[in-house]
Amino acid sequence: MTRVDFYILPENSAEARLRFACRLADKAMQQRLRVFLLAASEAEAVKLDELLWTFSQNSFIPHRLAWHSAREPATEPVVIGCEERNEPEAAAKPVETHWDVMINLTSEVPESFGRYERLAELVDADPARREHGRARYRYYRDRGYELKTHQL
Repeated sequence: MTRVDFYILPENSAEARLRFACRLADKAMQQRLRVFLLAASEAEAVKLDELLWTFSQNSFIPHRLAWHSAREPATEPVVIGCEERNEPEAAAKPVETHWDVMINLTSEVPESFGRYERLAELVDADPARREHGRARYRYYRDRGYELKTHQL
């Protein structure tokens, strides 16, 4: 069963949330885990793509947008997609048959999260995003998922 980790960020900044998602993806990649970043929109996915190139001077995170070369299986350890493009799984199909970690930046429970060993839910101090985070927490809790909360 998927383990669900909630990361509670003190900031009320979309930029801080995206930067934390990059740090989390970097950490997972260092552990040789495959990561799918699920953005809330195509614009957010493109922003994540840019940030993964620039957020840290000391690291490089091989990644791609899911819809680039979608006919070929992803070989990069990090793939970025969004539901807007209707693909988190189809276009981001990795060489192996499973992904290790999904980082959810949407306000909804992702349909395909059960295919992952871990799901990271990022919640910042924005009141609306915090309320959506609480609703997702209740959803996972009520279905018996293992939940961890990390106050940052």
